Amino acid sequence: MTAPPTSPPGATVLVITAHPQMEQSRINRRLMHSARTLPIKPVNDDPTGAANTEPNAPAVIVRDLYALYPDYLIDVAAEQALLADAQLVVWQHPIHWYSMPPLMKLWLDDVLAFGWAYGPGGNALRGKDLWLVATTGGPEDSYHPTSYNRYFFDAFLPPYEQTASLCGMRFLPPLLLHGAHRVDEDEIDAHVGVFAQRLSSYPHWPELDSLLYGLITQVPEDARPEDAESASERAGA
Repeated sequence: MTAPPTSPPGATVLVITAHPQMEQSRINRRLMHSARTLPIKPVNDDPTGAANTEPNAPAVIVRDLYALYPDYLIDVAAEQALLADAQLVVWQHPIHWYSMPPLMKLWLDDVLAFGWAYGPGGNALRGKDLWLVATTGGPEDSYHPTSYNRYFFDAFLPPYEQTASLCGMRFLPPLLLHGAHRVDEDEIDAHVGVFAQRLSSYPHWPELDSLLYGLITQVPEDARPEDAESASERAGA
């Protein structure tokens, strides 16, 4: 493990949000709206993102994947450019079958490429922070060995943690809201308030100094064959 470097003041926050039916969402829609409506001004005239006007506050850019890519054709170069400029990457989504929605998984598959995000030469995300902000339909007590989800929720986090580690990122403690279909308005308002406060105060979170970045993992160069024949074989595998 390497000691976390000091995050620069005014670091960019990139919120990647994915909800297949955002217009029907009780919580994720409000979370996304709160990120877009911090005390802000437009970033490059892009209506999907904005920046705080407060001194040393982070610039916050929001990417609504289902609105941007209804055809599932992801602009990899654009997404990688935004990631390269960000210090905090937020994955905001509902939990679907103990994981992320399909378009976000495709975003990972396409954007976090071998040789760019990990593997030989893949250093683009090293030293950045990753924060999971997720909601579940089931209540918190359903994530228990004696209930229908059978495991504590932490049992479903290793894929996220390992993705961060492989890319040399620091996986921050997730912000979770369980029982999204049942929580009352006061609880939603409080949760959204915490989310907005955390975004606007990054990187000045008291727990950050105690968290470490992922190991610099040595992935062998032949882990992903690059010749055309091998690529064709992979496509047909």
